[in-house]
Amino acid sequence: MTEQSGAVSRRDFLKLAAVAGAAAGLGAGLGGLVSACGEKEASTTSTAAPVTSASTTATTVASTTTSASAGPEKGRLVKVGFVDPLTGVLAAFGLAGSFCVEKWKAAVAGGLVLGDGKLHEFDIVVADSQSDTNRASQVTADLINNAKVDLIMAAATGDTVNPVADQCEASGVPCLSIDVPVEVFVFQRGGAPDKPFQWTYNLFWSLTEEQKVEWDMFEQVPNNKRIGAMWPNNAPGNAYRHVYGESEEWKAKGYTFVDGGAYNEPSEDFTQQISLFKKEGCEIAMGVMIDPDWTVFTQQCAQQGYKPKIMYGIKPTLFPTTMEAIGPLADGHTGTQWFHPTYPFKSSLTGETCQQLCDEFEKTKNMQWQQTIMHYAVFEWAVDVFKRTTNLDDKAEFIKRVQETKMADSVAGPIDFTVPVQWGTSHPTLNCVTTPCYGGQWRLTKGGKYEFELVVVSNAAAPMVKVQDTMKPVAWQS
Repeated sequence: MTEQSGAVSRRDFLKLAAVAGAAAGLGAGLGGLVSACGEKEASTTSTAAPVTSASTTATTVASTTTSASAGPEKGRLVKVGFVDPLTGVLAAFGLAGSFCVEKWKAAVAGGLVLGDGKLHEFDIVVADSQSDTNRASQVTADLINNAKVDLIMAAATGDTVNPVADQCEASGVPCLSIDVPVEVFVFQRGGAPDKPFQWTYNLFWSLTEEQKVEWDMFEQVPNNKRIGAMWPNNAPGNAYRHVYGESEEWKAKGYTFVDGGAYNEPSEDFTQQISLFKKEGCEIAMGVMIDPDWTVFTQQCAQQGYKPKIMYGIKPTLFPTTMEAIGPLADGHTGTQWFHPTYPFKSSLTGETCQQLCDEFEKTKNMQWQQTIMHYAVFEWAVDVFKRTTNLDDKAEFIKRVQETKMADSVAGPIDFTVPVQWGTSHPTLNCVTTPCYGGQWRLTKGGKYEFELVVVSNAAAPMVKVQDTMKPVAWQS
């Protein structure tokens, strides 16, 4: 799979379909059935998966949105559902959820004049997927059948987004999502570049961008291009084993993967893999691992004298909490990332910069900024579409306006669905537009505000993002 290719061969298609489960990043499983519509009424007050209504009642409207005035006729309430993993194994992805919802409510407080020329207030209904695919589908059905929402939004990996999108597709309800790679959103759901979905659309990067970032980062630290691969015995691990391990592109660039074997998660002993990597002289360690296993693996590498120059975690390097759990040994860990305070983008709702949003998050939440602040962009997108929709009761028109989206501003960067559809570009399929991703390296701050900071070391897939430093080898300090 290359950026230049405009079509997908059968071999590449099979590989992409296999990797779909892997690129989702995290999760408790990839099952999930489309809930039967109307078979059983789901309670919005269930303690197992709370669905809470967050009506917007304040009176201040940000200056950059279409503001309320005495002139426009008052239209009906617009209801938007948002499915987010607030609890469970994916809860780290939901840490910024409440912050985003609070910002959305403030931005549309008092109502907005939409495409029909009427003033509409918004009701944002939040549902917790509990990091479970079946539950994600169930709460989506509840939002559709009981809350009667006009639109579903979803965020945070294929384990949340895909069952939500599948339920919306089956129910004929528009769905806008964010934070699931293109291959996961398309292939894992039975789609293809020539087999688009009707009701479901997504923003996030693809493996085309991810591999560009990996190749650029790995070239920055001199190494022998031998990669010790930690691929567990599950869908993500086996898919990466198939796609990366058999990749002709990686071979052409001189890389060799040494497979540590299909181990079961969670695991407490990686001696066998570490011994193999030492024997084979692997100077890069790559892990598609859950956070606790990455922590144990790092600690045992240090204890057993295996100190690769590059520690690249595809899943565990997204959040500062993982680095803090590892401690100083995490100094220099790297991964592909997708939001940063220095992003040169701004909110289409308020004009706030990414830095301003991160600063506000740290102040109000009393914790370090999170990459999932980027989820804010999914509602920016929704508002833009609503403002161009003349009949809010016509779902087909809403989808037509989605396909016509051309936004200059969002915290995730420009969103343009009007450019030609071609695999390997910013519009790889009808239903997907990519967002920037970059290579990030965690560095100990040595007395800074937080224990670690995330430094941009590669913009190979996103030249608009400013590189802050070159990548350094792992320090391996205890």
